[in-house]
Amino acid sequence: MADTPPRLTDSHLRTLLLSLLAGGLLTAVGLPLGWMIGALVATAYLTIRDAAAVPATARPAGLIVLGLALGQGFTAPVLEAVAAALPAMLVGGMLVLLTGAAVAPLYRRIARVDGGTALFACIPGGVVAMAMLAAQAGVAVPAVTIAQSIRMATVVLTYPALMGVLATPGDASVFAAALPPLDWGGLLLLLAGGVLAALAGRRIGLANAAMFAPCLLALGLSANGALPSGVPRWMVDAAQVAMGASLGAHLAREGLGSAPQRLVLAGLASGAAVSALLVVAGLGLGWAAGLPLVSVVLGLAPGGLPEMVVTAQALVLAVPLVLGLHLVRMVLVNLLAVPLWRVVRWWAARR
Repeated sequence: MADTPPRLTDSHLRTLLLSLLAGGLLTAVGLPLGWMIGALVATAYLTIRDAAAVPATARPAGLIVLGLALGQGFTAPVLEAVAAALPAMLVGGMLVLLTGAAVAPLYRRIARVDGGTALFACIPGGVVAMAMLAAQAGVAVPAVTIAQSIRMATVVLTYPALMGVLATPGDASVFAAALPPLDWGGLLLLLAGGVLAALAGRRIGLANAAMFAPCLLALGLSANGALPSGVPRWMVDAAQVAMGASLGAHLAREGLGSAPQRLVLAGLASGAAVSALLVVAGLGLGWAAGLPLVSVVLGLAPGGLPEMVVTAQALVLAVPLVLGLHLVRMVLVNLLAVPLWRVVRWWAARR
């Protein structure tokens, strides 16, 4: 069997070094989520030049660490606070759906596509999940994928800085929890359990199993006071680099620069409109429900779940609340996006 070509090894090393350099510089100047954003930009640049290589295991490994880090904050009192906030989470999920529907006409006019494509392009959701729902509804999947990718990239690049300006570090109220100290033996056991949980979650078809299964494991241990170790900050930073590099490579490979100009403009305009409306909605919902305002805004952010919850963690916000809002949104979008399109199509036919 031939040895691995040296160029592949060089590409991996080049990607890692440039990602660390860019991430370190952004972190040094105080940008929240600097490690992830730096790795994203660096890897996207190298990918466009065909000079990047990111291991396929990078993102799953980062998600396992992130899942464990998120789950460790769910002590029993925090779980009670999250359960009490469930009605607000449901309202937030519906606001996200309705905001996407409200912005869809703008996207439709700019992109010159049908109403169904516009709706699935504007409802905030994961790129893969929304592409699958668009295919199920019989609308243009490529346009939906481009719009979702553009919005996700812009949110990841802009929201951390915006939240850093608005947030008061540590203002997490009842959603904050004291974390256990680092214990190397316990950490190794926790990581091994996280890997096994991720594999089991994938086997049974759990959505985003690499993050959710370890999160559930750490949540159960933390709620029962049995967490063997805390997850150190440097490990979460390393997970940021892995996730940012994977995301940068993915976005560059999508070839957004070669997409039709009208679709790119429509994605940018609709993404900005959805983001602005959801900032207002988050502030209103947080005020009405008596919840931390910035955490609710981040919980309604139209970006990817892993990126938004790690932003909350970096800013010491109410991570369990942000995670809960995104989980509820994900469930509602998957359950209601296609039925909502059918209702809109029926209403349009009656008119």
